[in-house]
Amino acid sequence: MANANIRAEVIEVSEFPELGDKYNVFGVPKSVINETVEIEGAAPEIMFVQKVLEAVQ
Repeated sequence: MANANIRAEVIEVSEFPELGDKYNVFGVPKSVINETVEIEGAAPEIMFVQKVLEAVQ
């Protein structure tokens, strides 16, 4: 990562179905930020950044 304050994890839902259930994953990609903000599908960079900012406020 470009910033030490940001951590990311990639989960293979077919290998960890309990996490897919926990986060209601019905399609990929799905991003969950700070357990509060969710992005389903491929998001444009500007939208992703806006969602990250929303999650940290």
